[in-house]
Amino acid sequence: MAAAIIDGKAIAQGLRARVAEAVSAFVDATGRAPGLAVVLVGEDPASQVYVRAKGKATEAAGMASFEHRLPDDISQAALIALVARLNDDEAVDGILVQLPLPAGIDDKAVIAAIDPAKDVDGFHIANAGRLAVGEEGLVPCTPLGCLMLIRDRLGDLAGLEAVVLGRSNIVGKPMAQLLLQENCTVTIAHSRTRDLAEIVRRADILVAAVGRPEMVKGDWLKPGVTVIDVGINRVGGRLVGDVDFESAREVAGAITPVPGGVGPMTIAVLLRNTLVAAHARAGLPSPEGL
Repeated sequence: MAAAIIDGKAIAQGLRARVAEAVSAFVDATGRAPGLAVVLVGEDPASQVYVRAKGKATEAAGMASFEHRLPDDISQAALIALVARLNDDEAVDGILVQLPLPAGIDDKAVIAAIDPAKDVDGFHIANAGRLAVGEEGLVPCTPLGCLMLIRDRLGDLAGLEAVVLGRSNIVGKPMAQLLLQENCTVTIAHSRTRDLAEIVRRADILVAAVGRPEMVKGDWLKPGVTVIDVGINRVGGRLVGDVDFESAREVAGAITPVPGGVGPMTIAVLLRNTLVAAHARAGLPSPEGL
């Protein structure tokens, strides 16, 4: 039997609806809407698409959207100065600097300049450290969205074996931390892992985020595994994931499609993180059900 398709669009829409409801309650309590500032440097086409989508979703949720579009020749000092102004802006609860940044600008220095309380991408080292030691903080959007998809499918994850394929600071490492917090047994695998297919085959949960198109084949998988495919690769004019979808769906119990799986969750969680940050800055308890 072919795997069940995990409908990321539908689950993300449910989260966005809950966020919008909680935004309305926040406005009633504080007299203002939560605010998200997005900074786009340069003319990267994919980044422009992402920023437009984020702006529309922010406004649709009832939040204030602040976009800052900067030329690709802006200096690092000028970009960090903008971040400092946004840190001080009481109308801004979340700051997102769209990556990648142009050559000559140090991503790490820019991220380090963001107030951790407004770091809705969850990339600041303070938030990464909180996640690593199990303390409250803002969590990167894509791995948190993946966890929501996994929970929706499987419920209690305690004792399950999870393999995270990829070790980036954006997805792989935080994904592994989140699964550990769910009491999974977690293996991080990557391009230099020996006997990679054998390790993947142990997984009850596989999160593929390695950036190699259709790398994971169906015969790598344990029957019934839940597969979360984070990859977005353009091959021959079509988008494919890091998992060979057609062969994997014959073995897996459930699988996310590409597109339509993880992608919609990332923006929905961005809105969720902005609202959580707004609550914390206003001294309100974190919203429930998000």
